[in-house]
Amino acid sequence: MRGEFIGVWCESWREIWLPLTDHEGVPEDIFCELYRELAGNPSKPGALRITPSLEALADVIDNPAQGRAAFEEATAEQLASETALVRFLEAAHPTLDDLGGDPLSNRYFNLVAAFIEKFSLRYDLRRPCTLCPNLPGLLTNLVRHMQSTCQADAHLAKLNHDFEEALRDLRLGRTESRIKSCLTKQYILIEGIANTRGGTSGETLGQRCGQASWPHPTLKAAAGNIYGFRSDYPGLGHAGNAKAALRDVDDRELVGVACMLLGVLPYVDPTINLSPVYGESVSAGRSSVTAREAAPAASPSRSMWKRLTWWAGELVKRR
Repeated sequence: MRGEFIGVWCESWREIWLPLTDHEGVPEDIFCELYRELAGNPSKPGALRITPSLEALADVIDNPAQGRAAFEEATAEQLASETALVRFLEAAHPTLDDLGGDPLSNRYFNLVAAFIEKFSLRYDLRRPCTLCPNLPGLLTNLVRHMQSTCQADAHLAKLNHDFEEALRDLRLGRTESRIKSCLTKQYILIEGIANTRGGTSGETLGQRCGQASWPHPTLKAAAGNIYGFRSDYPGLGHAGNAKAALRDVDDRELVGVACMLLGVLPYVDPTINLSPVYGESVSAGRSSVTAREAAPAASPSRSMWKRLTWWAGELVKRR
């Protein structure tokens, strides 16, 4: 999905991780610690789709070469989800701060910020290292849900194909006829999704909107009016009322009505879970122990001495 980290994860090795470690004084086992966060453990899964066993994880993070190879070779297909990946990227900051202090963690922050800018990702990065979805990110999450819903249903997949084909036809010229066709196909697609969901009943999107849960009557009326536009405007859903049209539809409707219809989707599709877009993906009852606490630690004495040696070296450099 465009705008998400998981879609450009393959670029992160060159853009984030190599520049991060291309400095003197970076701890040798940095990728062991990063892989520990990425992989998680059976008590608290990380960003990988398949969580390694404690034994397998211990074998990797006990060897810097193996840790680096395992981290570098982790592909987007092995990642559990965009939400899990975002949690890892945020958790990597305190991990790096423990390893190399502010110089290392701040360099990481700046590299992630540059990565977001370069690939136009739908996030704002806030200090100390919090990835906040922006408005395009919220809409991306909604579109991703719509697409995954269509992929899981043959009927909806056909409706989605018709809509996307109508969108592509606009490249030949944004005529009123093509814009109407595009809007009609989107109405049908949203209506098709609504008709496969529980919580409301009826054969039309208007009927589904009428039975949905709304916080205020005016919002309910607005949704009904969006459907009414399709029913009454000539050439959208029906012959319509020619006298009711104030002007021809144009690019404004192509964008405006499309966004309005997308905004109706959460009300007529109760399966939409908006929590992941805010990072709220930890299920109730799951252990709150952190990956660092639960995962097998690298040899305590070896790890501690490596940290002390690194800090001592930094102090000597500053004198």
